[in-house]
Parts: sequence; structure tokens; C-alpha cells
Amino acid sequence: MSGNSVTVGRTTANAEGEVVVLLIGVRINHFWAVHHWLPVLRAMPRMLRELARDRSLGLLGHVLLTASPRTYYVVQYWESKEKLYAYAHSPRMLHHKAWALVNRKQRAGEARGHVGIWHEAYVVPEGAYEAIYADMPAFGLAAAHGQIPVERRGQRAEDRYAHRSGAATAGAAAGGAEEAGAAKG
Repeated sequence: MSGNSVTVGRTTANAEGEVVVLLIGVRINHFWAVHHWLPVLRAMPRMLRELARDRSLGLLGHVLLTASPRTYYVVQYWESKEKLYAYAHSPRMLHHKAWALVNRKQRAGEARGHVGIWHEAYVVPEGAYEAIYADMPAFGLAAAHGQIPVERRGQRAEDRYAHRSGAATAGAAAGGAEEAGAAKG
């Protein structure tokens, strides 16, 4: 996701509207139980390759991270929560098959305690996120949504939080017009 080309100066992410973020990871509980945790650990790169082959599935970008020698995770940026759900539940996709295998092993008591699997998903509304990068290649949110000079969104975090896209502004105006019409009627 992150390139090697450093952008000199201060930049921000060019995200518009809501941002969908998924944190998903694995924790190795027993290092000696390689046959339990290695298949789980190897599944994520395969899923990321599957998602990279078909951009219409909705993954905009990702960052692979290590929290400890036992815990590895991926921060994923998605086009929408609907596309995230569609990928997770599609019987044609690797995630569905991998999750079915995990569930079968859990029900059979074969994998209990050896490997932990977790995820957290966030839908962040516009105005509830901001980003700044100094002398960085596009990374994280900026790699997923594009990188622009910080001046386009404001020098201060407060200004970047206050930024509203044209789509969000139009939606708010339409919602306000509907409320005004309802109040008159």
C-alpha cells in the first residue's frame, strides 16, 4: 500500500465522506501449535491478493502491522461497509471459506486456545477523522484515498476536521430542505 516515493512537506488524506476501517488480526497463543496458527496466519495474504485482483470488491488499501511477536494484524480501508459485508459473506470468496474452516475446527474443539482471531470495524463519518503526514510517502488513509497538500484541508487539525466534501454538503442541504418541508406541512 505505501510507496517508496517520499512527498516532501506536509500532506493529508484526500478522503471524502465516511471512511470504513477494518482492523483484523491473529494472536498466536501457543507457539508450538504451528499446525493451528500457521494456516490462519497464511490466509490473510491470500485474501489480500484476492482483493487486489478485483478492485470492485471495495478494498482501497491496507497496512500490515505487528503488535508483538504473537500478534499480527492488518488495517484495511474499504470503499463502504456494504462492500466489506459483501466480501465477508460471499461464498465465492476466500474469507467465507476460511471462516467456515475456523468454525468447523472450533465446533470440533480442535483449535481451542491455540490461536486467537479478532477484528474491529469502524464506519467513521466525515468530520470525525483527520490526518497529517510530514515528509512521508502515501501511507494509511492517504494511500487508500489519495494524498493532497495539507493547505487544501487546513493547517490545523481543527480545520481538517471541519472540512466537508461537496457530496456531504449537498446531502446535508437536501436533508435540511426535507426537514424544513416537513415542518411546514
